Amino acid sequence: MLKDKVIYTYEMNPFTMAVLSKEKSNGTFSTVVLEENEEYTVFQTPTKMIDFACKFYGSSLRGRLDGTKDVCNITYKAPIVIEPGSGMYFFPTESPQNKSCSWLAHSYIADINPINDGSKTVIKFTNGKIVTIDISYGSMQNQLNRTAQFRYRLNERMKLDQ
Repeated sequence: MLKDKVIYTYEMNPFTMAVLSKEKSNGTFSTVVLEENEEYTVFQTPTKMIDFACKFYGSSLRGRLDGTKDVCNITYKAPIVIEPGSGMYFFPTESPQNKSCSWLAHSYIADINPINDGSKTVIKFTNGKIVTIDISYGSMQNQLNRTAQFRYRLNERMKLDQ
């Protein structure tokens, strides 16, 4: 970690690269937030933080998930846009209903590589930060591709509205 900053609330922004679920020894969950130049521990689950961010920008996680379904018919582990004007597209590593679900910002992922049997994935972010995520390499590739497809389709729709 760059610095061990513990905070109770966090406002996601265009510099947020990931909100990673972290289970503590007592079975509760917190979040490690990765920004381009900062790192924080927040005492909320990643999905709750995503929902708050969606609400800040005028929707909710449920609303964003419904929008993703309408745009490209993805319903399971669906990517979302928190705020399209800022390019804030995130995707979950597992079902958002699980407290262990992390969310990754699509635009900050520079490279992915499998570990050993491919059951985990090493992610290299655009700022050089490297983390290992408990998501299979195949699932990670799928999530990246689905998010790219969603981004493309939503951007095409938004062009039509202008």
